[in-house]
Amino acid sequence: MEHSHPYPGLTQEQVEENRRLYGHNLLTPPPKTSLWVQFLEKFKDPIIQILLVAWLLSMIIAGVHCWGPDAEGVKAFLEPIGIFFAILLATGVGFAFEAKANRAFDLLNTVNDDALIKVIREGNITEIPKKDIVKGDIVIVETGDEVPADGTLLEAISLQVNESTLTGEPVISKTTKEENFNQEATYPSNCLMRGTTVVDGHGILEIDTVGDATEYGKVYEGSQIDNNLDTPLQIQLKGLAALISKVGYTVAGLTFVALLGKLLLFSPSVPWLDMVGDILNIFMIAVTLIVVSVPEGLPMSVTLSLALSMNRMLKTNNLVRKMHACETMGAATVICTDKTGTLTQNQMQVYRTNFYCLPEQTLGDDAYSQLIKEGISVNSTAFLDHSEGKLKTFGNPTEAALLLWLYGQQVDYLELRESSPVIDQLTFSTERKYMATLVDSSLRKRKVLYVKGAPEFLLELCQSVATTEGMKSVEAFRPVIEEQLLAYQNQAMRTLGMAYLEIDETDNDAFFVNGRVSRRDMVFMGIIAISDPIRPDVPEAVQQCLDAGIQVKIVTGDTPATAREIGRQIGIWEDNDSEENIITGTSFAALTDEEALDRVMDMKIMCRARPTDKQRLVQLLQQKGAVVAVTGDGTNDAPALKAAQVGLSMGDGTSVAKEASDITILDNSFASITRAVMWGRSLYRNIQKFLLFQLTINVAACLIVLFGSLFGTESPLTITQMLWVNLIMDTFAAAALASLPPNERVMNDKPRRSGVGGDFIISRPMQYMILSVGLLFVVVLMGLLYCFGRQDGLTPYNLSWFFTFFVMLQFWNMFNAKAFLEGASAFARMKECKTFVFVALLILVGQYLIVTFGGEMFNVVPLSWKDWGIIIGTTSFVLWFGELFRLIKNRRKTIRNAKVS
Repeated sequence: MEHSHPYPGLTQEQVEENRRLYGHNLLTPPPKTSLWVQFLEKFKDPIIQILLVAWLLSMIIAGVHCWGPDAEGVKAFLEPIGIFFAILLATGVGFAFEAKANRAFDLLNTVNDDALIKVIREGNITEIPKKDIVKGDIVIVETGDEVPADGTLLEAISLQVNESTLTGEPVISKTTKEENFNQEATYPSNCLMRGTTVVDGHGILEIDTVGDATEYGKVYEGSQIDNNLDTPLQIQLKGLAALISKVGYTVAGLTFVALLGKLLLFSPSVPWLDMVGDILNIFMIAVTLIVVSVPEGLPMSVTLSLALSMNRMLKTNNLVRKMHACETMGAATVICTDKTGTLTQNQMQVYRTNFYCLPEQTLGDDAYSQLIKEGISVNSTAFLDHSEGKLKTFGNPTEAALLLWLYGQQVDYLELRESSPVIDQLTFSTERKYMATLVDSSLRKRKVLYVKGAPEFLLELCQSVATTEGMKSVEAFRPVIEEQLLAYQNQAMRTLGMAYLEIDETDNDAFFVNGRVSRRDMVFMGIIAISDPIRPDVPEAVQQCLDAGIQVKIVTGDTPATAREIGRQIGIWEDNDSEENIITGTSFAALTDEEALDRVMDMKIMCRARPTDKQRLVQLLQQKGAVVAVTGDGTNDAPALKAAQVGLSMGDGTSVAKEASDITILDNSFASITRAVMWGRSLYRNIQKFLLFQLTINVAACLIVLFGSLFGTESPLTITQMLWVNLIMDTFAAAALASLPPNERVMNDKPRRSGVGGDFIISRPMQYMILSVGLLFVVVLMGLLYCFGRQDGLTPYNLSWFFTFFVMLQFWNMFNAKAFLEGASAFARMKECKTFVFVALLILVGQYLIVTFGGEMFNVVPLSWKDWGIIIGTTSFVLWFGELFRLIKNRRKTIRNAKVS
């Protein structure tokens, strides 16, 4: 085959012509978004847009204050400058973290288009880069080769292909003989597709399509279609932005009308020039209310939460490319998972052995054990490699599984293989269903014929069965064997039979005739069950998802029996499930959208699935209101990965799958997906905690400004003080609350309802707490102002006292926000909350430094240690009341649970 072929291949002129007509063997990469555009996209966030409006309005206020009769100079612009930097910080942090993740992803996702491929051109065998393959090329493929483009087989010798990248099937037999075609196969039995890998045998194919025209290329192109789906958090933040805008503008409008009416009723004789100035001042108060109502720290809280989660999730083998995918995983209601590599180990292994000649299924030094060791070692084309410190397999996955089993029994297969020379061999073929090797055995000191393959075919070659009780006839022992085979087949196992024949020196008969074993007097030794085992951590991880209210659906290219057995092993398929809970890809495609919509939520398994089936399933689930996460490692998974709210590719998956995904699971484990759900839910809860804290401040600040204006007094908080309260302190609090560690208890909650009519980000308990605590703060603070007014008036000392009191109220309330929904004390898990403790101390120290050294810039005077003790002690009741409330609530819950149990 290396010197001449009946296939002359293309000439150089034909190569150039076909390249011109049909293109290069390259996939068109998705258009890269420039870094500048990626940065500008961050400003599409609705809260950021509200902040931009607030910044513009604060610039107007600053301009009036700067040039008005009571000019404050540069101080007037501190508020807009602070808001501007808050915007840049929130957008910049998110952009930086996503850019970093994408750089790591690009390294992970490198595609090699320069790999050398054997082709026949102008009658000679040569090697050319994969990208130079053209339509019409004659390509030679051997074990271990990746198919460079789609083509039709001209020759196939014992050819088996791993099609898992396209169909999910790890081993598919290929042939040029039409009578042996598998009519149920996804792709014709005489065709090889780009991206698949030869695991056994060799063949010659003629290339039909290259580049984007291949099946691999079509799926890759489909994976680039933008689904334009807003994440659940984005939908909720849009709702929050709309609410803040309405409330802010409504309160500002009512304030403007009330103050204008007050001015016209009680000051009708004021000169018109003064009247214009007063109206302008009223307008400024209204605009100030709009600015104060905007939660400046929210974008920072969201961005920090997402960014911190991105970094921490990487340590749990989740490489997040898109920040919002962190949180979206927490909102997932359905996970559509493939089987190979995610639920299973993607490594065929011996599940159980039934050697009837061994008393125990472990190898010793007896004669039968020697035959088994040597038979597996020599009657194989697979190899093991542990030169790099990690055991790897090469060749047919089934044969590799047998070698791994020997390795586990401390048997050196290579030594046995090299010490027993092969005399003749029949490699495995789909026609005969077995492999046979005649060797000069170093163990038995004679010729031995070893055969392994489909047990039902091997039994036809055997006369007897070796058992611990001696030799028995095949016909007498057949019921035992068939019962065992049926049990394994019901568990979706692959089964192999092993047989041998020791050859006497006088036996000179031909052992192989017309490509088949001619003997019918062999000895059957037993059967071996082989499977791709479930990952040990998968059943528990799947159960955690089910307990969390998340449906897990298997979508695989495997047979119904295999898929059902995998479902049973991981805990989603139960004995009372019916055929309504499982469907094949072709049956699913035959359903109308209305019929499919009625079934998708109850469906647990889709088998024999094609790429379009998986994508359609995702889209129909989304129509039912589900938030869908999809796992996949093959090119066939890319359209579904792109269509889902969260696409989860595997670390050793294809580049197309990874390009279409939002998160890459580096260790391929479903347990990592479960951890991603926990992170997402904890992240959402941290954002809620910050909103609880932030909006309580905003309610109090808005009402103080409003009441102060209505009652004719100046605002007790200056612009620079509001900058500290509304921006600097909130930003610190955002960092504190965003850094809280995940809590596994969130996996006991049911998923929140997303989309139109779903759960609002400010839950009802949050609404009660924001309004009740905010109003309580206003009453206390207005009472404090009233007391100051009756004593000495609003002196610099009193205003400094008021400013510090206001900040400390929020300081202690931050601890209450930390404990929100945790069902525990605010002091719980403090060792894990080092950032929170550090930020809390930073706020406390910062407030002391501002009051002590802020002077004219912050309109403050230093307070005595006694003042600080009184302020800290009295405001701390906010925390102690919160702790008492949580204690009572937890006690009631414990009593209620005890009654139920």
